[in-house]
Amino acid sequence: MKITVEISLYPLKEDYEPAILGFIGAIEDRPGLKVKVNALSTQVQGEWEEVFAAVREGAEAFFGGDRGSLVMKVLPGDIDLDYSHPAS
Repeated sequence: MKITVEISLYPLKEDYEPAILGFIGAIEDRPGLKVKVNALSTQVQGEWEEVFAAVREGAEAFFGGDRGSLVMKVLPGDIDLDYSHPAS
């Protein structure tokens, strides 16, 4: 089943950027996933098993060395990640 997941990672430390970029980089390296990064979150699309395997591995690596919060929204199917509201 194809899914779209929106992920926000919030490391609890001042130098947070390397942890976030490492998490995103690990997901981007996975074949078969579409990844879009913006200022507030990262969207990942692909097959259920592949998306969750990538998120699990990234989360395990992150939480193995850092503290923080990982927030996800999961939606079925491929959502248009380039959608722009007509009024914008």
